[in-house]
Amino acid sequence: MQFVVHDGGRSTAGYKGKAGDCVCRAISIATGLPYQQVYDRLAEGNATQRRRRSVRTVFGVRATGDKKPRSASQGISTKRKWFNDYMESLGFTWVPTMLVGQGCKVHLRDGELPMGRLVVSVSKHMCAVIDGVLHDTHDCSRGGTRCVYGYYVQKESV
Repeated sequence: MQFVVHDGGRSTAGYKGKAGDCVCRAISIATGLPYQQVYDRLAEGNATQRRRRSVRTVFGVRATGDKKPRSASQGISTKRKWFNDYMESLGFTWVPTMLVGQGCKVHLRDGELPMGRLVVSVSKHMCAVIDGVLHDTHDCSRGGTRCVYGYYVQKESV
């Protein structure tokens, strides 16, 4: 698979260093929206998502509902409804490629993903694939062996 180094506009927005912002970068690349606009929306969703209740442990009750900072730099829970609603508002639909117990059927390599603008979910990472070309800060394809869990594909404009 062809690979293009692309930070999604992160450096242009004034951010430096590394961060766990692959979701923001992938969406920015696939949609063409400014990095800061996508970052702000994801940070808002992250800050307003429902908190988990406290968890009972062997040593007592541990609170897990600590207030999260309004940030998108340390990861986004892409399984949340607000995230799916956001992607749908951008014109994307989710296409699962792997089901429980099924095994890997689609890999991050030439010919296994459709053409178009995709935000692809792989293990612990998301990246953008545009017309068969991987756009990310590093080549995350693992030589074409990385399993694709699913992808958001931009709907065709009619």
